[in-house]
Amino acid sequence: MEINLVAEAFKFMILGMGIVFSFLIIMIFALKAQAALISKYFPDKENKTTQKVKTTVSASNTAKKMAAISAAIQHHNNLKG
Repeated sequence: MEINLVAEAFKFMILGMGIVFSFLIIMIFALKAQAALISKYFPDKENKTTQKVKTTVSASNTAKKMAAISAAIQHHNNLKG
């Protein structure tokens, strides 16, 4: 009675990979269903109000960011000597 270990190992590998793949597919569908349920019962109301504020503030933030970046570069250059 001879058992081919390579063939048995291959069968177990295919079985294990199939189970993992099946689990991942089921998990993807479960997460999509969960996201649909959450968005249905708990809609996001904050996005509509914050989008208007972000567009007006972004112009003034650009100048502040440029000033901060140039100050950081100047400070770094002063530390080098």
